[in-house]
Amino acid sequence: CSAMAGCGKSYDGEVNVYNWGEYIANGEDDTLDVIDEFEKEYNIKVNYTTYETNEELYNMLKNSNVSYDVIIPSDYMISKLISENMLQELDYSNIPNKDNLMERFKNLSCDPEGKYTVCYSWGVTSMVYDKTKVATKPTSWEALWDKSLSGDILMFNNSRDAMAIAMQLCGINPANCTKEDVDKAAAKLSEQKPLLKKYVMDQVFTEMENSQSAIAPYYAGDIVMMMENNEDLDYAMPENGSNLFYDAMCIPTCSKNKENAEKFINFMQSPEIAAANFEYLYYATPNQKAYDEYLDEDIKNNELIFPSDEYLDKCYVFTNVPDDVYSYMQEQFVKIQADK
Repeated sequence: CSAMAGCGKSYDGEVNVYNWGEYIANGEDDTLDVIDEFEKEYNIKVNYTTYETNEELYNMLKNSNVSYDVIIPSDYMISKLISENMLQELDYSNIPNKDNLMERFKNLSCDPEGKYTVCYSWGVTSMVYDKTKVATKPTSWEALWDKSLSGDILMFNNSRDAMAIAMQLCGINPANCTKEDVDKAAAKLSEQKPLLKKYVMDQVFTEMENSQSAIAPYYAGDIVMMMENNEDLDYAMPENGSNLFYDAMCIPTCSKNKENAEKFINFMQSPEIAAANFEYLYYATPNQKAYDEYLDEDIKNNELIFPSDEYLDKCYVFTNVPDDVYSYMQEQFVKIQADK
């Protein structure tokens, strides 16, 4: 058949959604295909594309003439997009399901007046470790500097997360850092460098699931997945808190289908859809109704996926650091990695 959507099926409109890779329930592993459900319910075609980093999303919005209707950036990137007038205010009367959100995630710190965002998912950074290699459950990021694990430690291969861990250990709040703070964190990371096996992002799955490394910092939802694939793995949460991160649905100023975008955002926060999405992602849902009505008790009681409010109060959220500080952070991180 021709390139027409669905062999001649005519839709009543379209919505262009730009999201992270593997970040929506798509029918795999008995999950719901939420895009398919949305198309059936509204007869609106979803054109779905993905990005790998917040920076890639930003560059696409800034430097190309594409038109996206729904994007799902992270906390610090939302601050940046708001400050550069790149997001449209949402008409919440078209998004009644925003009321389903947990109180903590209704007004996000990057959008304090609640004009531009509907939270999509959230989580904390934590550690995953192999019980056959690490005798006692760690309680601090210091475990990633443990000389007895030399050659068996993995570290984040991105400057923001790696520097934040080092800053916390230096008593610095990573949310608002200066170049001076970056220098202190860089010195701490330089001490760690000789102990590391390697810097990783997605490779962490292979390393930990196949018991090739002893310990790594990573994102809670992914740690749960790793633990499911290797019973020797366990998680360890730094006692004094960590990074609380979240992604939220926004409508960029380039959107040409704002009404359809609001329909999509509202649909994603209907409780059964939010629950299905959570079951695929394993990143925490901010949807209180989905949590109350659809999730198993053992999931709700999993402190790694849903940490207590008391723990979350100790966590920090990244803000948009000035461009020169961020560039400096990246330069210093590259330098540390290059050092022999």
